[in-house]
Amino acid sequence: MTDSDLEDADRIMRLAFGTFLGLPEPMKFMGDADYIKTRFRADPAAALVAEVDNSIVGSNFALDWGSVGIFGPLTIDPKFWDKGVARSLLEGTMQIFEKWGTKHMGLYTFAQSTKHVHLYQKFGFWPRYLTAVMSKQVEQKAEMKRNSATERYSSLNSSEKKEAIENCARLTGRIFSGLDLRKEILSVDNQKLGDTILIKDAKNSMDLVGFAICHIGPDTEAGSGNCYIKFAAISPGYEAAEDFVKLLNECEQYANASNATRLVAGANTGRHKAYVAMMEQGFRTDMQGVAMHKPDEPGYNLPDVYLIDDWR
Repeated sequence: MTDSDLEDADRIMRLAFGTFLGLPEPMKFMGDADYIKTRFRADPAAALVAEVDNSIVGSNFALDWGSVGIFGPLTIDPKFWDKGVARSLLEGTMQIFEKWGTKHMGLYTFAQSTKHVHLYQKFGFWPRYLTAVMSKQVEQKAEMKRNSATERYSSLNSSEKKEAIENCARLTGRIFSGLDLRKEILSVDNQKLGDTILIKDAKNSMDLVGFAICHIGPDTEAGSGNCYIKFAAISPGYEAAEDFVKLLNECEQYANASNATRLVAGANTGRHKAYVAMMEQGFRTDMQGVAMHKPDEPGYNLPDVYLIDDWR
């Protein structure tokens, strides 16, 4: 993919999803949220297009999370559905994962679509638990007190940012070996898509207990009025449940300060305790799909893991 492909890729993405979902105006799918330009700018070498007669007919994006790789949105112009275009893009995507040395791969797709599930199974991906895309209304307050142990990545100097990224990688590595979100953190910071919230141990400011990578508003993966938690994680330990609630509260405070009215986050139901905790904090499911894994293993989707993502 190149810069000149972005408008066509964005148009096809909205048309494809809007058509599949039966929207009366397919091109209004996702409103002013953006997945194409932001993911391309995060890693242009991992953005693929399919062409027929020198015209773009589909695209896909691979995301590098260290030992974990996810892909999407994979979208095809409806005129070229069922013509092998998706298979071609998937073959290119698998080559990217092989080059990266990715150990665990995954995607989010429509649980009700046997066609989608069957296609991905041909490439070794297998359906496991449902993933709920959840949201809650943000209570607007004139002033909310911030936790003194909380930092925003954007407020750090260059050396502090480098240290923060390494601390985040160490934290996620304790959840799943090699899991590393540095590219997502840098993408949000470099593109000014939102911020990464860092929670330190109140007793030891050197210890990171959790972080959340958030998109805010239009031209991000959130869309107008929304704060979208793309990824969040809490360090494993006996206080993880309490720390998870603290992190959710910090995200809501960030949303409030950014004038967002809705907080959006994904919860794989395999992470049972995190899923239940989100419901207890007022989150409700807006849509759900299925997470597909290669190999057919749970990865970090385990009952005691306090982690937010949805692999869309």
